[in-house]
Amino acid sequence: MSIDTDPSPGRRPSAGAPLALDLQSVRKVYSTGDDEVVALADATLQMQPDEIVALVGPSGSGKTTLCSIAGGILGATAGKVIVGGQDITGFNEKKLSAFRRESVGFVFQAVNLVPFLTARENLLVVDELGARTGGPARDRADQLLEELGLTDRRNNLPSQLSGGQRQRVAIGRSLMNDPTLVLFDEPTSALDTKLGEQVMELIRHEMKSRGIAAIIVTHDERMTHYADRIVHITDGGLET
Repeated sequence: MSIDTDPSPGRRPSAGAPLALDLQSVRKVYSTGDDEVVALADATLQMQPDEIVALVGPSGSGKTTLCSIAGGILGATAGKVIVGGQDITGFNEKKLSAFRRESVGFVFQAVNLVPFLTARENLLVVDELGARTGGPARDRADQLLEELGLTDRRNNLPSQLSGGQRQRVAIGRSLMNDPTLVLFDEPTSALDTKLGEQVMELIRHEMKSRGIAAIIVTHDERMTHYADRIVHITDGGLET
């Protein structure tokens, strides 16, 4: 499968649109007995709408912590977190749950598709909690599956799909609610080089054509050229 990486018409950032992500001196500290572990140290990062950032760093460097804070899964110890112009820093869990549902897409390393649901149902399960229901949700799922080249696999279970196809379903699921930001955790780690290139082409195409920003956590330097910018993280500190 070859995907054209040039943006196609879609939801594009408007002039003066707020930053997709604005982390301002964000810090995350865990207490362990009398000791403190700094997982994220005064991280500052701004991302434009539709910008793709590759986040690169060794295991334990703070990549997952940064993404978890940007996605509203973890709260910051200090600093400010603004996503799409929305300051989520002081949100309670109820507000964070709504924020995650409406504004952020997640594609996990293990893909995490529901094994007993078809490809189409894996997309639809997102909108059972979202704004779309019934016909509009089904239309949205079918549209995404068609764009991702999965129409003929829509009724297949994850076990009946290849690794690349499962990754495409996961990407489709992350786009169901038109998020501001999508967070990818090692999207090519289980794929060979050819499939990895295809998936990265697909990610770039889908993000650019929809005006959606993305952080791609990766150890694979071969894939970083698909990003607009590479940000390195070491011991919780960003090197932009």
